[in-house]
Amino acid sequence: MTNPMIAYQGEPGAYSEIAALRLGEPKPCETFDEVFSAVESREADFAVIPIENSLGGSIHHNYDLLLQHPVAIVAETFVKVEHCLLGIHGSSAEHAVKVLSHPQALAQCRNFFTSHPHLKAEVAYDTAGSAKMIAAEGDPSKLAIASKRAGELYGLEILQENLADEEWNITRFFCIAHAEEAANPIMKSRPDVSQPKTSIVFTLPNEQGSLFKALATLALRNIDLAKIESRPFRKKAFEYLFYIDIIGHREDPNIENALRHLGEFATMVKVLGSYGVIA
Repeated sequence: MTNPMIAYQGEPGAYSEIAALRLGEPKPCETFDEVFSAVESREADFAVIPIENSLGGSIHHNYDLLLQHPVAIVAETFVKVEHCLLGIHGSSAEHAVKVLSHPQALAQCRNFFTSHPHLKAEVAYDTAGSAKMIAAEGDPSKLAIASKRAGELYGLEILQENLADEEWNITRFFCIAHAEEAANPIMKSRPDVSQPKTSIVFTLPNEQGSLFKALATLALRNIDLAKIESRPFRKKAFEYLFYIDIIGHREDPNIENALRHLGEFATMVKVLGSYGVIA
């Protein structure tokens, strides 16, 4: 397999497609659920899913799906989000009335809307999808916020670049594989594993100090905690799943011991994957 099929959510030109192109042949899907199903059914060899954005935070639905499907994280990659204002030939920000995009993209461009109060932000299902809609409708009163690639794909003019409020707008993507295919040699040779990460999810008994004890299993071994995220545990009211990223590989003796220690009192521990970065 020289050119693996990579599932992603969105239309061609989406930021997720940019991530997918780094890994193989992109396969567009309408929803994140379809992306995970494509990997589970092996219609796709891998998938890329956005997991967090430096401005918008975590994509919670994808955290939930990581636990619900038999997948493993095999790499991560980072895409710089560079929003552009797009329109058909002859359109302009001064004469338009609506701007379509994904809600996160609209939220990341608040300063633009503040300086253009006559423009109404309208939610679309996808950044690239909004560009596709604008191109199909051919209405100069409607614009889109999407990537430069989306503008090129759908024949739109770039009316303004660097639309986001902050320059450091970066989305982190996980590359996932079927749990049984996580050791795929192609993906194993691709990521830079000079400083690997391991992602795990666990639940704890509803007792005083249980989270402190869980984090102490890492701190006592000088294991670097890179991120922690809590999500409601759907099987029990007001109990939580804890997703954490730590620096190091699951096979490192130090991490192996920490996970064994955590498993002695956690009600559930699952390793989601150990992985490196693909540039």
